[in-house]
Amino acid sequence: MSKTDSAPGAPRRLLPLAWPIFVEQLLHMSTGVIDTFMVSHISDGAVAALGSANQIIILFVVLFGIVGIGTSVVITHHLGGGDRAGADRIAATAIGVNTWFGLFASVLVLVLAQPMLDLIQLSPALQAYALPFLAIMGATLFLEAMIQSISAVLRAHGHTRDAMVVAIGQNVLNVIGNCILLFGLFGAPKMGVEGVALSTVFSRIVACAVMWALLSYRIHLRVRLADFFQFSKERLGRILHIGLPAALENASWFLAFMTITAFTARMGDQALATQSYAMQLVWVVVLCSVAIGLATEIIIGHLVGAGEFDAAYRQVLRSMRVGLVISLAVASAVAVLSPWLLACFTQDPAIIATGVLLMRMGVLLEPGRVSNLVVINALRATGDARYPVVMGVFSMWGVMVLGSWFLGTYLGWGLVGVWIAMTADEWLRGLMMLRRWKQRKWLKYAERTRAKVQEHKMLVPTAPAHSSAAE
Repeated sequence: MSKTDSAPGAPRRLLPLAWPIFVEQLLHMSTGVIDTFMVSHISDGAVAALGSANQIIILFVVLFGIVGIGTSVVITHHLGGGDRAGADRIAATAIGVNTWFGLFASVLVLVLAQPMLDLIQLSPALQAYALPFLAIMGATLFLEAMIQSISAVLRAHGHTRDAMVVAIGQNVLNVIGNCILLFGLFGAPKMGVEGVALSTVFSRIVACAVMWALLSYRIHLRVRLADFFQFSKERLGRILHIGLPAALENASWFLAFMTITAFTARMGDQALATQSYAMQLVWVVVLCSVAIGLATEIIIGHLVGAGEFDAAYRQVLRSMRVGLVISLAVASAVAVLSPWLLACFTQDPAIIATGVLLMRMGVLLEPGRVSNLVVINALRATGDARYPVVMGVFSMWGVMVLGSWFLGTYLGWGLVGVWIAMTADEWLRGLMMLRRWKQRKWLKYAERTRAKVQEHKMLVPTAPAHSSAAE
């Protein structure tokens, strides 16, 4: 264990890393908010349909994190250990693998769009809106897979602002496209929900092209055509060791949430619309914790690669304190402003009243979520990736899903019961993650990770930073 408190070249400051991540993630999420706001001019039913279809898209985006999350962590280990050549090889492998994964997902959604909507029990009336939207968005999922992997590489190198700038441009294009195709401006046809999907796809294409340019400009990494067909089993295995458990945990949460959505759909279209509107506001609060967690992951990954384990332990506790203050402040602000924020989406007084109550319940939920997200990212960065997914699956399905059914459906508490179960799940997982960190059971994984980086550095000759990593 090193006696120093910092690793040379490692990003050390939390907020300078976190705020661009927050803005980037917020802008990506605001694509759905913008689409929801504009589609709300059609009907509440169209909003419910779009929200349900988006859950399927988000599920695949989460699955792309199998490679994205693992890539970011493993690259930070190499950079922290002074092995730039190893970091470049990991990056090339990740981009190639995720591209193929995205192509497979695109074909799958195109072929199975209808059965997927049937699975979440969307009514035939709502499927009329959701089916074309899902088909168009699903066909370009491979672009999102590329964006995620490139963003993970840039983020691991500390370039968190670049993805933020790209997200700003993507949202501007999306808003312009929505206005043109949804409302028929400049002589364009009024295409409704399909127009919203086409606009989002166009902005995604532009964003993907810019991300490729930034990859070359910022870190001088060239990915050759051969990198899409030649994969190192050793490098892929290390990525999946971190990324697969992380993605399984995230996928489990979204599948659990989709199950809850199916419960909500049985409560009626009004309840489903309320949940859709409420989640649009909740994501703003969630992203505060997500940004702090990802920034912490970058710092911890560098420190683990450099062998700075004591510094890593203290950093997580600092990140927890910062995350609690920020997330509670934002959650409280959203709760106070929720009547006016919800009124931007709908004029239905019943939807607004229930939505306001849910936002106020969200203030109680956030402390558990902060512990959950911040510590889970830190555990992954040390190599301790399996415990969060085992504990997560147990809590998500045993507390959140079962509790939502019991309180919301069986006892008839509706959305209030669902949100009580969600709060209990976040608190249970958060407390268990914090206990794991304080017990330092992650230390053996961190020491093993550090040893692998040093072994790789000694065995593999250092290559120029701009060379192809597939060699």
